Amino acid sequence: MKKFIKLIIPSSIIEPTIRTVRGFQTSLLYAFLRLATKSQFLSSLYYALFSNAFAREHRGCIYGQLKYLEDCENAQGSQYLLRRNVHRLEKGLLMRPRRNLFATDYITETFRGYEQALAKQSTCAADVGEIGWAHDVLSQYFTIVSSHPVVDGLRDQFSTLKQIEQVELPRIPYKRNLNEPCSVDYDDFLKLSYRRRSVRWYLQKPVSRNLIDQAITIAALSPSACNRQPFEFRIFDDPEMVKKVASIPIGTKGFSDNFPVIIVVVGKLRAYFSERDRHVIYIDGSLASMSFMLALETLGLSSCPINWPDMESKEKEMSALLGLEFDERPIMLISVGYPDPDGMVAYSHKKSLEQLRRYN
Repeated sequence: MKKFIKLIIPSSIIEPTIRTVRGFQTSLLYAFLRLATKSQFLSSLYYALFSNAFAREHRGCIYGQLKYLEDCENAQGSQYLLRRNVHRLEKGLLMRPRRNLFATDYITETFRGYEQALAKQSTCAADVGEIGWAHDVLSQYFTIVSSHPVVDGLRDQFSTLKQIEQVELPRIPYKRNLNEPCSVDYDDFLKLSYRRRSVRWYLQKPVSRNLIDQAITIAALSPSACNRQPFEFRIFDDPEMVKKVASIPIGTKGFSDNFPVIIVVVGKLRAYFSERDRHVIYIDGSLASMSFMLALETLGLSSCPINWPDMESKEKEMSALLGLEFDERPIMLISVGYPDPDGMVAYSHKKSLEQLRRYN
């Protein structure tokens, strides 16, 4: 049809007409956007009527809240409410000055979550460690807080629960040993940071899963809001799966066929009870990913973080391939492998200190 129109209508007419139409569309969009910025209601109305750009996020947040409530009921595996509240107790225990009584507004739900988790405890090392941490913090809490009708009743119930095997050092707030200097000095860390570059060319040799696991062990030590760690590293080292996963994001054309390993960092909105925390998956996931990539360099491996724009078509494709639920969102992809010594990396000049920081 387009070819036919071009044959019967001269380009001298078509091109000005297209520019006029596009100009009108831009002016109309500009007017709508100006109006929509007048209030939150009009902004919401704009997206309800004219754009579905946030439709997946809306559904993801609602689905995540549903999964959060189901998690609280089932208490199977890692329980986000329990992790959050135990960490809140930790912050109360290390507060200066520490109050004689605190957490009365959430200690009941924390105790019930622990009680459920203990009853359904598996032999999984992850479950054992998490429940042990919750036990030690709750034990310390009930030891130091003052008498209170709610706390006293729970304290008595806690003493009747199944005992957890004691470890040499209780998993409670502690003082770091600052007498010894840090074993990694600034200059060494600066060298490591310069060494970590986005590598796009790898040697075609298999990557040990043990090395990847070591790097993820480091990533797990990254800070996370209320220690919920709402992310998962989905690792693909089967050549066919690597090819499929690496072909989905934009920006990898021309070099994705040489990835030995591709990782999808997936955020889980089910970690939160409210939409207010919907962006934390990207913050926590990125913090862990940076630690992961630095750890890879110490193990002789290199990586390249791959941008993941929020595009509906790409989200659908990745969700279908990975079998993601509605609240699970790709945060970024990371290619991993042994760097090809003949492969070049981008210089990528970084902003100056003066451009990046401002005091007070």
